[in-house]
Amino acid sequence: MTIHLKDLKPADVQNYLQHAIAPRPVCFASTIDKDGNINLSPFSFFNLFSSNPPIVIFSPARRVRDNTTKHTLHNVLEVPEVVINIVDYDMVQQTSLASCEFAKDVNEFEKAGFTMQPATTVKPPMVKESKIKLECKVNEVKPLGTEGGAGNLIIAEVLIMHIDENILNAEGKIDQTKIHHVARLGGDWYCKVDESNLFKVEKPNTQLGIGVDMLPVSIKNSTILSGNNLGQLGNVKEIPFVDPAFTDDTLKNIIQYYSINPDDMEKELHRYAKELLNTGKVGEAWQVLLALN
Repeated sequence: MTIHLKDLKPADVQNYLQHAIAPRPVCFASTIDKDGNINLSPFSFFNLFSSNPPIVIFSPARRVRDNTTKHTLHNVLEVPEVVINIVDYDMVQQTSLASCEFAKDVNEFEKAGFTMQPATTVKPPMVKESKIKLECKVNEVKPLGTEGGAGNLIIAEVLIMHIDENILNAEGKIDQTKIHHVARLGGDWYCKVDESNLFKVEKPNTQLGIGVDMLPVSIKNSTILSGNNLGQLGNVKEIPFVDPAFTDDTLKNIIQYYSINPDDMEKELHRYAKELLNTGKVGEAWQVLLALN
């Protein structure tokens, strides 16, 4: 199916995009207006865009149904400061409750049951229950349009981070396994990040990977190895040499059992290499794949 977005209603465009561009981290923004009214609202049009200077951007879009704008937008135009409270699984239901369209004089901290905590350099309060809080000054607000669904980019510079020490590792850095981030998808769907779905992808080699195009033909054209597997194999700076010291009982058994049928042996070697690659053992997988050479 091919869709021309200009032919769709704004609500349908929003639906397709929000389901396709996901998961999106949640910015739980606390702001204040010139009269001291506090607002707390979540936004999933949010991300990190620079670390030097440290810049995050989120977008309180104009409502699709009636083209109205949100209190958060009004507040940062009056008082250009915001606290971005990072949302984890422990607070997701309360965060969703805070997204209700309460009247301007209603404090969402109270409605959602969160605790206001004074910030150190900006006027809006922090959410005490959030494990990571970003005190920010608003550098710019950039409207992207005037119709319902149009975003308003709030470009904010992070001044101070507050981090719960319980989510730090021994080196004082954030331990990804200790904070269960949540993220928005389409409709009512969210996802939770925890150890059951975390995995690592080795960063590309600083000396440039050889690339999938340089893999031996039998490996590149494998019917067993996936695109992800080929990407792992192509992220070495050079094709490894056969290591005479490499020993592996499974490899020995494959060679012994399939010695009279090279085609079947190749398939079994590729299957075993795939198992190794799926557990991050790239060096071992290369040695298995080189066994036919």
